[in-house]
Order: sequence, then structure tokens, then C-alpha cells
Amino acid sequence: MKKIKFTLNREIVSAEVEPQTALIDLLRDQFQLTGTKLGCGYGECGACTVILDGMAVNSCLILATQVHGREVTTIEGLTPRDGTLHPIQQAFVDHGAVQCGFCTPGMVMMAKAILDENPMPTMDDVKKGISGNICRCTGYKKIIEAIQAVSKK
Repeated sequence: MKKIKFTLNREIVSAEVEPQTALIDLLRDQFQLTGTKLGCGYGECGACTVILDGMAVNSCLILATQVHGREVTTIEGLTPRDGTLHPIQQAFVDHGAVQCGFCTPGMVMMAKAILDENPMPTMDDVKKGISGNICRCTGYKKIIEAIQAVSKK
């Protein structure tokens, strides 16, 4: 077991983990942050996207030990403490970009990373940015519209 300490959703936390524990398993099993979804487990679907030190990553590909001393934000960390939705989350609701919801946390986190890097992305920027996130329900049009709507505000 290895002890790690890191910032999780604006709070300093610690945990003891096996060296082979994936970040997604740490988040879901030890911290009960189940918004991050395990899809493929191979970094292909994007359902497990979180923000690590300001960059979107697939938490299924990151070892928990790799976040020691770093900052992780999950979908739960986007929601303000008053319980209102983050503007990206609200845009997904307003634009009907949510259907089954399985990909939504990963899509929202990727959208945050895209908008943090480029507050006014073109449609092509958005398409390229979400290209690592798979959605089987919406056809992407409404997701792209939601992300672009946030950029226009």
C-alpha cells in the first residue's frame, strides 16, 4: 500500500492505495464519487474523463499514485456548493444534450477543458476536442451546440 495526498474537488484528501489502482477506482470506491463512469477501461470512450492539473485525462489510464501532490476535479467538483448547476451542465440540459446520461460526465469535463483552453472555440475546435468521447445516443449535434452556447455567454 502507498499513501497519497492530493487535492480533490478543491479539498486536500489522502488515501492508501495499491500501486496498480486506477484513479477511477480510487474516485468511485474510496471517495464514492460515482459521477465518473467506467466505460471501456482502455481510454477509448472518454466516459471517465476528469481534469488533472487543468488537463482532461482518462481516469481509467491514470494510476492513483500518479495524482500524489496534484489536483483532480471530477464532475462532482464542478457543481458550486449551493447546488446549482455549472454553466456547462446547465447548457447540456437547456440544449437537450443529455439522453441516457452515461457519457455526460465525461463530455461535460471535456467541455470544461476545451473552454478553459479556448473560451471561444469554433465548431471544428469543439468537434476535435470531444473526439475522444463517445456518445451513442445524441449524435453529438446537441452536445456541440451546448458547448458553443457556453462559449458565447
